[in-house]
Amino acid sequence: MLRTDTVRKILSWYEGESPGLKSNLSRLLMHGRLAGTGRLVILPVDQGFEHGPARSFAPNPPAYDPHYLYELAIEAGVSGYAAPLGLLEQGADTFAGEVPLILKLNSGNSLASGANDQALTGTVEDAMRLGCVGVGFTIYPGSDHAYDMLEELREISLKAKSRGLMTVVWSYPRGGKVTKEGETGLDIIAYAAHMAALMGATIIKVKLPTEHIDLKEAKSSYDHHKIRAADAADRVRHIMQAAFAGKRLVVFSGGAAKTREELLDEVQGIRDGGGNGSIIGRNSFQRPKAEAIQLLNEVMDVYA
Repeated sequence: MLRTDTVRKILSWYEGESPGLKSNLSRLLMHGRLAGTGRLVILPVDQGFEHGPARSFAPNPPAYDPHYLYELAIEAGVSGYAAPLGLLEQGADTFAGEVPLILKLNSGNSLASGANDQALTGTVEDAMRLGCVGVGFTIYPGSDHAYDMLEELREISLKAKSRGLMTVVWSYPRGGKVTKEGETGLDIIAYAAHMAALMGATIIKVKLPTEHIDLKEAKSSYDHHKIRAADAADRVRHIMQAAFAGKRLVVFSGGAAKTREELLDEVQGIRDGGGNGSIIGRNSFQRPKAEAIQLLNEVMDVYA
């Protein structure tokens, strides 16, 4: 398929980036059922690190096999597949070139107590070796380790971009002044998206915000300027404003396991608010393959 005008327009937003990076971004945007639309649905499988194997894969035991995850991404026709080093290595040869890959470079685990940090578990060189289009990195704005994570991201972004790789930033606020409810508050998610854009993220991943305003310093601005937050589309629209007036691609987390109807309702809000898509893990690989493919196709139908 020839590159569409929509994709050309998106590439024009990334001023100062190399032809290599724009080529890899184009590969992602021109792959799968949403090719050329400017929308993305990505399969992420990093929950084994975050939650452990049984909590991640016991609901659908075939998903313990890394090849199954490649097959799910390919057969569903998603835009790309993001995972830590071991999962991508186990299948990179067999499925080479069949789906764009994003190597998640840092990971946390639920055995650590209150760390609010992640360890580096992969390198840019690994991403190059595996033929990835980009690298993924999590930051925790607000945590005691936020500044160290931002400095790590700066160095990784420099190395990745010098090799033509995109950076996909998981921006998940927690700790510091952020309350538990505020982790998905509208003002906090907007701040997190903007921070990722300021760090040079090619694609930003955030959680779908609620209408809660967490920071008392921000509340007067939201009230005075009458920033709309009544429904999901309004809130997504504000997140896109924070991402350089919509000139950065933003995808929204699928979050915890939910019903088909709940997920599709969220996707409609993302679409109507101008969001670029979804990154759906547990709500896909924890279902039997046929059911997961059907659900992912329904999600992509909404975006298409």
